[in-house]
Amino acid sequence: MGWNSWNSYGTTVTEAEVLANARVLRERLLPLGWDTVVVDIAWYDPIARAHGYNDNAPLELDDHGRLMPVVARFPSAEGGAGFGPLAAELHEMGLKFGIHVMRGIPRRAVDLDLPILGTRWTAREIADHDHVCPWNPDNFGLDHDHPGAQAYYDAQIAQYARWGVDYLKVDDMLAPYHEQEIEAFARAVRRSGRAMTLSLSPGTRLSTRHIPHLRANAHLWRISDDVWDLWSDIESQFARLARWVAFQQPGGWADADMLPLGRIGLRAERGEPRISRLSVDEQKTMLTLWAMARSPLMMGGDLPTSDDSTLGRLANPMLRELLMQSTGNGEVLREPLDDGELIVWAARSAAEPRHYAALFSTATRTVEVEVAITSITGMTADHEWQLTDAWDASPPPMIAGEAICVTIPPHGVRWLALDPECKQH
Repeated sequence: MGWNSWNSYGTTVTEAEVLANARVLRERLLPLGWDTVVVDIAWYDPIARAHGYNDNAPLELDDHGRLMPVVARFPSAEGGAGFGPLAAELHEMGLKFGIHVMRGIPRRAVDLDLPILGTRWTAREIADHDHVCPWNPDNFGLDHDHPGAQAYYDAQIAQYARWGVDYLKVDDMLAPYHEQEIEAFARAVRRSGRAMTLSLSPGTRLSTRHIPHLRANAHLWRISDDVWDLWSDIESQFARLARWVAFQQPGGWADADMLPLGRIGLRAERGEPRISRLSVDEQKTMLTLWAMARSPLMMGGDLPTSDDSTLGRLANPMLRELLMQSTGNGEVLREPLDDGELIVWAARSAAEPRHYAALFSTATRTVEVEVAITSITGMTADHEWQLTDAWDASPPPMIAGEAICVTIPPHGVRWLALDPECKQH
């Protein structure tokens, strides 16, 4: 749970903006589990801009071809300090620090044929010109049949460890699936001696067949391309998360992507400055689905300029409750409505006799539905239940006989906690 700069700042975020978001995270959300701050792509590009990437960018490198923060945007990096001072400041706030990196080696390091630290090899010898990222021009691939490729990753990630990096988001790893790259990064993290969360992106058409390999080498893996503030992006995650949720377990998590909520697009890759185009009910649907599926939660909106109601939704304590102590999570019912579907997810608490139900509607109109309690709890009708609506929606949920009756707004959700009370005989 944390904040990532991508949805707001794209390739252009500055140190001042990172710290401003970190302060709000600490003051408003840290007690509720939101504890990680991630600087996304291109912190090393001195000519970074909104709405895209730069060909032949003069990336900031050290003498061994390792990426360095642009001092004009991250002034504490002056004098070769890198991200060390920024990481230390975030750690003082009680937060963790993460960065985004691309697979491969910078083209500029290859053009300059820079030496690989601690070896007799150079960047030109270990570059793979045939396996490059199709959407970002910064890097060549690496030839992992050459030992210098691993040496380069070892040196790069050892530097991140010295800086105090806690979280690595590594991109262009999963579409297609780069098995050798994943293993090389994981090996370098282990060799660094610092515990770092390894998050892999993006995951378009990622197969569950890769789960054993992913669990052995990473902590998080994206299961889709970028999610933006469009209902179609949210709706498409229902089926993906239904496929992946059964495999969620400590140490390895399917990631449904960042939360484009609040004020986004300030200098982003997509769109102009705006308040998230998702309706309030669509935002609740997104947060509820991500939590029920135990996906990581990374806020993408600019926290200092987002409204209090958005921050209030992020502060819903049931988000962390589901992420940290739920079990048996999954889709239990899917039925057609006139212009959409009723989709029901259920889970139970791993700490107390509580059940959870999320009743989603993809319809464009308000609907009234009934769902059998046994469909959610799997238990007989020998219990009475106390219902709590996590979003405090109205009208309140009702129990009629052995069914829950709710009204669901367009593209909305009713998110319920069910606490059992034994019937009196």
